[in-house]
Parts: sequence; structure tokens; C-alpha cells
Amino acid sequence: MWYMAAYAWAVIGAGPAGIAAVGRLLDRGIAAAKIAWIDPAFAAGDLGQKWRAVSSNTIAETFLNFLNGSAAFRFSEAPPLPLHDVDPNDTCALDLVADPLVWITAQLRERVDAFQTTATALFLGNRRWRIETDRQEVVSENVILAVGAVPKKLAYPGLDEIPVEVALDPDRLAERSLDGATVAVFGSSHSSMIVLPNLLRHPVKRVINFYQSPLKYAVYLDDWILFDDTGLKGRAAAWARENIDGVYPERLERCWVSSPEFDELLAQCDRAVYTVGFERRKLPETPQWGVLDYNRRNGILAPGLFGLGIAFPEYAEDPYGFGQYRVGLKKFMDYLDAVLPLWLLYRT
Repeated sequence: MWYMAAYAWAVIGAGPAGIAAVGRLLDRGIAAAKIAWIDPAFAAGDLGQKWRAVSSNTIAETFLNFLNGSAAFRFSEAPPLPLHDVDPNDTCALDLVADPLVWITAQLRERVDAFQTTATALFLGNRRWRIETDRQEVVSENVILAVGAVPKKLAYPGLDEIPVEVALDPDRLAERSLDGATVAVFGSSHSSMIVLPNLLRHPVKRVINFYQSPLKYAVYLDDWILFDDTGLKGRAAAWARENIDGVYPERLERCWVSSPEFDELLAQCDRAVYTVGFERRKLPETPQWGVLDYNRRNGILAPGLFGLGIAFPEYAEDPYGFGQYRVGLKKFMDYLDAVLPLWLLYRT
């Protein structure tokens, strides 16, 4: 059944960035009846559906600051949750963050108009955005895209890929037959430093880590963090210092991707894990212009169309002039606080 409803704001995506957007719009006084929320699952995005078993690189206090950062979240009314029992200065599994996000999602869905479907196309006309979905059309003056990102892939034929979401989850990895396997792990990110020890707990023959550059470690300074978004933190950093920049454990080798030995070592591998970052999930089509890009300082894609979250991260420089893309729940909220006043003015 197709029908049309008119809204002031539509938020596409219900991961952490989408949750932040709905919360802040309500905090800003936008009537709940004027907000449409579109997502196929409403299950806290990939964080809630794919990454629960992953050890975070963010301390519990920062997560709690996000969860308590919007009055609309009503998180003070939430039942007791395990996250409250974690030392505020310790990192934790993302599972402990996903459950509060699911709880908040349920509260927000009771207030705004939620459409459990996938947005497929956007059309601007008559100063309104027409959002086509798998089930109906929604019309809104403004649209926030918070569609998330998916792991990047590399193409090496002949290698059996172990999806990164499996390699990061010890229980799911245990279901794989790895006896005697030689596994290539591409990358040197936070995810890489979780995948490597996960694999070494299994009876693999060898793990070969192919890398491009030296490791980076986050450094906590008085009021900011050096390499906050690109450096290793928490358990991943501790493991890397001991086992990568320290002494390699048995069965682990490393190879620079530009090394003369690359082809020879790669040929010895039969499995591969690609921990090489993320790329924006496929956006709803915009046939009027083709593929749109965003302003990485303010999130604007077009009049009344804005991007938020890991798909459209803020680009910022630290006090030493090092530029990086800002990714994290609290960072999404802080960025939204900075740009939402502009978005409220940059209308169709």
C-alpha cells in the first residue's frame, strides 16, 4: 500500500547517529509528530546487529555521556544495565552499549512516526523531499542520512574470505574450520589487533598480517587525545605493543604490502580477513543529480539534505594540524550540536 505523509524532518537510519539525530531534533523542540524515522530493523544499526562481541576502543564514561546527553533519550528511566557496573575509565564490549541503544530506540519509536522499511530513492520538488521506500512514500522538508557503513573488501582470488564480523566474534569464529589454515589478515587497525589474537587462539598453521604503515597509538593529553580516531586504544593497543611492536607470538608473521616477499607469502595463504576500514553504505538514489557527496565540515549534501555518522563523518584537525575523520557515538552527538543550528537554516 502506498500513501504519503508530510513531515518537517525525516531521519534515515537507526544506528547510533540516527538515534542521536532523532533525540536532538526532539530536544530542539521539533514536534514528535513532525519527525519520520526510517530503518529496516530499528536494532541499533550494525553496532547492535554485527559488532556486539567487539571490544570497544572507547571508555564506558564516554558511552554514558552519549546515552545521558539527550533529554529525549530519557535514559535516566532505563532499567539497571550492565554498562552501569563497568569502571567508567575501562573499555567494554559493544554488547553493553547496544542494549541501552535498543532501549532508547524503543522509547523514541513510541513518540515519532517510525517506518520499518528501506529508503531507496530521494527526489526534491516543490521544496520538499519525496522519499521512496520499499513500502510507501514519505514527504519531508528536511532529510538526515545516517545510513552507516560496511567493511571494505579487497579482491584476492583463490582466498576463502572470513568476513570481518565473523573474525571479530570469538563464538562465530569458533564455528569455522581453521585447522592447519594459513590466514592472511590485511590491515593494522583496531579491528586488526582484535582479529589477530582471535585467530591465534585457534589451531591455524600461520597468520600473516599484511600492513602498509607503522602502528599508531592514541595518547591521552590534558583535554584532548592525539590520534584519537586513528590510533590504537584499550586492549587492542596493549596487545599490539606486546605482540606487534614487541615480540611476535608463534605462528604470526608480518609483511609490508610493498615488500618483494608479498606475492610469495600471499600465495601461501588459503583464507583472508580484510580489516581495512569501512565505506559508506549504498545511499538512496538521487536520480536528479547522480551520486551526491557531502561537505565534510558541515554535513550538507543539498538543500534540506544532510549527512551524519560514520557514513558522513566530520573532518577535523588536532592542535598539531593532523586531520582525521571523527567517528564515535559522543563525537556524532557533538558534531550534531555544532551543525544542527546551520541545518535548521539551510532548508529547501
